[in-house]
Amino acid sequence: MPGERRIAAAFVVSTIGALGLAAVYVRGGQPQLEGALLAVSLGGLGVGLILWAKYLLPSAPVVGDREPLGSSRDERAAFEASFEREELSLERRTFLVRLLLGAVGALGLALLFPIRSLGPSPGRTLQTTAWAPGKRLMREDGSLVRVGDLEVGGIVTAFPEDRPDAADSQIVVVRVDASELRPRPGREDWSPAGHVAYSKICTHVGCPVGLYRQTTHALLCPCHQSTFDVLDGARPIFGPATRSLPQLPLMVVENGVLAARSDFTEPVGPGYWNRG
Repeated sequence: MPGERRIAAAFVVSTIGALGLAAVYVRGGQPQLEGALLAVSLGGLGVGLILWAKYLLPSAPVVGDREPLGSSRDERAAFEASFEREELSLERRTFLVRLLLGAVGALGLALLFPIRSLGPSPGRTLQTTAWAPGKRLMREDGSLVRVGDLEVGGIVTAFPEDRPDAADSQIVVVRVDASELRPRPGREDWSPAGHVAYSKICTHVGCPVGLYRQTTHALLCPCHQSTFDVLDGARPIFGPATRSLPQLPLMVVENGVLAARSDFTEPVGPGYWNRG
């Protein structure tokens, strides 16, 4: 039947387009060609389904009168011939179903390849930074941060000594009067000589926290005015941030240089990293 041939042709075109899309992507990709092949695959699939509905599905109600029971020999012969014709029709429709499944399968296969573009799973990388035990604090100019460099009320931005490019590892070091600190349980020795270090990445949307108001001991994020209490574990006291800035535990090593005791004990950055 002409309709069935058109349906089969549409599904074949769709399959070829999908396989071509997969091949182009595997060979390195070409956006314009990928778009054209995707259009061919989806278009062929759509045309095939439309033609299927037009030619193979009933288009109007069928009403017949109830005939008297019993059939003549001629009627039985006509029925057998009709049944044989329907067998051929069923075979053709089975073939079309297989073509449809092939077209859908080829398109699904082609759509699997772009998953490679997502790259490897991040794993636990969002929960760790470049800080490690003994990693010394370094300024942007390459000099090390030492005890006594800062007066009470002073502030400096620091990086791991060998990783100044690690954006997630930036910290702000503030020196306060050690007697005014209210350390959280387990953090009593994290701030030698009143030097307290917090992640510079705001826990709201990740802007850099770099403004310090000495009179109120508050760190301020200039983007949305989130404000954190330096004396109380960088607890948010104003603005949209709802999570404290992660604190980096510090210690003093040779020549009075400040160094990290360990990495941060909680994820840095916006609060959605550690939801769920």
